[in-house]
Amino acid sequence: MEFTSVEGEQRYAALVRAAASTVVGLDFDGTLSPIVDDPEAAHIHPEASEVLVELAAQVAAIAVITGRPARQALALGGLEQVGNEIGDTGKELYLFGQYGNERWSSTHRRVISPRPPSGLASFLRELPRTLRAADAADAFIEDKGLAVAVHTRRLPDPEGAFERVLPGLRDLAAAHDLVVEPGRNVVEIRSHGMHKGLVVEALVEELEAGGFLFAGDDLGDVEAFEAVADLRRRGLPTLLVCSASDEESSLIPLSDVVVKGPQGVLDLLRQLTLDARTNRA
Repeated sequence: MEFTSVEGEQRYAALVRAAASTVVGLDFDGTLSPIVDDPEAAHIHPEASEVLVELAAQVAAIAVITGRPARQALALGGLEQVGNEIGDTGKELYLFGQYGNERWSSTHRRVISPRPPSGLASFLRELPRTLRAADAADAFIEDKGLAVAVHTRRLPDPEGAFERVLPGLRDLAAAHDLVVEPGRNVVEIRSHGMHKGLVVEALVEELEAGGFLFAGDDLGDVEAFEAVADLRRRGLPTLLVCSASDEESSLIPLSDVVVKGPQGVLDLLRQLTLDARTNRA
């Protein structure tokens, strides 16, 4: 892992000392799972299950916080089984899907989900025309139930198509009272009122966390980074981890540690597990 500053190293050391009361928050795509062309093939890194179970014994709780539907993340991540194993350590695994609109835990084992936003159905009906106007009619449309994601990764010029579709999607979303979340060759359209930063705040209050680590890779994680930075200003030990790639670097200036993709995230979590165990001995 590469610390971005001396303060980053100091924050890591403080988090190790506070590990027993720390909540670890993790994005899914690009953080636990490699980015792939087909979002339904984004399986969790093969080493992730073992790493998460070992980490759980040293921290207060682990939460996967993703823009994906909760049931999809559960299936692609094998997280129900991971939750079973974490439960054996006496700890809890949480999953927040669709930026926090959906919630699952290894104790309650049921996805709690609200109704879809009222403007989403009409947005979907008008979406093909907007994509044709941007010369991106073949973009992959992923209906998430509570949101819609438009992927340009499979198109011949993914970056160019992304730049062409984004203005039209912003206008169409605004017309239906929806918000736009740009990502790595994907644009997500969803309802107002929920984002990953609110999940961070809720977890800290609910679990009375004494520290917080968050790892993410994309623009959809900015609110979580900002919420963790606010916790830091309030005196909590924190660590912000960027899972860096060649496609997206927006989180690097906000981070304490920069690692290379999911493998780097898991290597950092292994080190945290070892250091926390040593510190406790």
